[in-house]
Amino acid sequence: MKSIFSLEAEIAVVTGALGKLGPIWIEALLGAGAAVYALDLAKSKISEAFAKLQSCHDESRLKLDRTDVRNRQSLEAACENCIAALGMPTILVNNAGIDRPPADSAKGYRLEEIPLEENREIFEVNTLGLFQVTQVFGARMVAAGRGSIINIGSLYAGVSPDERFYDHIPGDPPFLKPPAYGASKAAVVNLTRYLATLWANHGVRVNALSPGGVLGGQDEEFKRKFCRRVPMGRMATAEDLHGPLLFLASQASAYITGTELVVDGGFTAW
Repeated sequence: MKSIFSLEAEIAVVTGALGKLGPIWIEALLGAGAAVYALDLAKSKISEAFAKLQSCHDESRLKLDRTDVRNRQSLEAACENCIAALGMPTILVNNAGIDRPPADSAKGYRLEEIPLEENREIFEVNTLGLFQVTQVFGARMVAAGRGSIINIGSLYAGVSPDERFYDHIPGDPPFLKPPAYGASKAAVVNLTRYLATLWANHGVRVNALSPGGVLGGQDEEFKRKFCRRVPMGRMATAEDLHGPLLFLASQASAYITGTELVVDGGFTAW
């Protein structure tokens, strides 16, 4: 008997494929039987995690397209290429996004000094880019009468970051997580509800998956502070995210749309 979580014969599109979370989603989708059309910027380096997936799957199961989510023409071409290479997409994982973690912050800012351009770039990718991808690929799903769209949010869509997590990092001014990041993810959650109600009668479900505290690249002091704040006492692993994604992508969630699934070990419960 076929598993309710099976994605055999499904075609999944994943944006931000070469980032931290992209290979996690792709591994889960491939493992459940889907073929994956992966999108990321031309300048993005192929990560070790993605290269490992490529070594295990040929282009009939995993194909990489260099596409900018901010470029409508590029996205239209990517959609046509996906259909030609793999078939009509039935799953869309809107994962492309940018943040400004401490390691990527060449200069610190006080709140009143944050350049508008920095906030604008985050919104252009995290919110407007996601919307544009959904316009292009979601419209095809609507025309076909079926599909599942999973918008990747963040626990910071609903709560403010605790700056005490970063107060051990030297700097003057101290590191400040960009306010645009949480605001852009909150917009994603609201947009998810909008699209879910609009497209429900067309056979397309739209949900948000908001992970929190995903292990990878953080310094030991940050991890210690963060884990003290999490009821489950640890950060999320890749395996912790596979199940929630497959649930939303598959027929296991056939009667679920417009919801936000928060995967944070209880962080937002306190």
